[in-house]
Amino acid sequence: MKDEFTRLEDALQIVLNAVPVLGMEKVGLLESLGRVLADDIIAERDNPPWDNSAMDGFAVRYEDIKQAHSITTPTLLQVIEDVPAGKFPAKSVGKGEAIRIMTGAPIPDGADTVLKVEDTENTPTTVKVFKEESKGANIRPKGEDVQKGGCIIPKGKAIRPAEAGMLAILAKPFVCVYQRPRVAILSTGDELADLDERFSEEKIVNSNSYGIAADVQEAGGLPILLGIAKDHPDDLKAKIRQGLNADMLVLSGGVSMGDYDFTKPVFKELGGEMNFWKLAIRPGQPVAFGKIGKTLAFGLPGNPVSSMVTFEQLVRPAMLKMAGHQVLTRPVVQAIFQERFSKHPDRRHFLRGVLWMENGMLMVRTTGPQGSGILTSMVKANGLIDIPVEVEKLKPGDVVNVQVLGGGF
Repeated sequence: MKDEFTRLEDALQIVLNAVPVLGMEKVGLLESLGRVLADDIIAERDNPPWDNSAMDGFAVRYEDIKQAHSITTPTLLQVIEDVPAGKFPAKSVGKGEAIRIMTGAPIPDGADTVLKVEDTENTPTTVKVFKEESKGANIRPKGEDVQKGGCIIPKGKAIRPAEAGMLAILAKPFVCVYQRPRVAILSTGDELADLDERFSEEKIVNSNSYGIAADVQEAGGLPILLGIAKDHPDDLKAKIRQGLNADMLVLSGGVSMGDYDFTKPVFKELGGEMNFWKLAIRPGQPVAFGKIGKTLAFGLPGNPVSSMVTFEQLVRPAMLKMAGHQVLTRPVVQAIFQERFSKHPDRRHFLRGVLWMENGMLMVRTTGPQGSGILTSMVKANGLIDIPVEVEKLKPGDVVNVQVLGGGF
């Protein structure tokens, strides 16, 4: 294990190389939203299953209406049947005949064109055609959307509302998806008190566990709250053991330089091996990652902003890969920076930012004070402004990369 600073790019690669993809499970259609398909979805029938009308009108033979040009010389056809949606026609269209048809109704035999009702003058038994329509107009052919035997939604695709609707069209009440990662969450520190405890003003509310749990849920995982471990090796060890049945363990606090000699032996005693301890980023320098048995273990900083930023950069991509996703990172956009900013060229910075559109251009500014304990900087943010290691100064008008957080802008 290296004691020097690890680049974020290298750390993410280390993490993703260690992440397994979970097994599959069968879930109901309405429970599948946001999940990733573990099997290809193959169509068992065409959609639409037969040629059908794209609008309300009249099913006719093109040969009968191709000479219809004006109000003064209309073509007169006999209406022999009415076909609503959900009913098959009982008759065929012959020479000089038409069938009144509703949107979605099957095209009757003999017809090859559908006239718009507004282009006609009709009675219950006749229809006058004033305008020629092209052959095959207003007919949705069999299999136009889906053809039987085709792979309609491939394995590895995340299910959105559009996919859910298609699964319903294909009559799939259940689908096989990858399992959701179970993430055990543990905060450390004698100074912490949980929400259900009576505590004095000297205590700090354990906000990290709930912020991380919300992050886990947003990323599609199942959070398991382990509570708070006191600043004692035995208590930390006992609480960590409770989380080793999960797919991941996320520890908040206890990995800063002052706690280094305390946390490292506990992981080692439990059979764990850490791959890195310090990242070249700000906020979020003290970050640990390794494995204890089969459980992936993350040690995030105790400051709430640092905890959320490092979760975004490392834990969230790991969770998404575990759940079968192929896109593991947030969308990144380029925006025009609106402030002045300077830093040392030693670490990559993630400024909390506000994105907005102005005159067709994306603009971004910081949320204000950027301290790692100022959680309101995350509350106000809809993006993280990614400042590379080598950049020392930014001025208004400079173009920057911004990771777009959930909710958009």
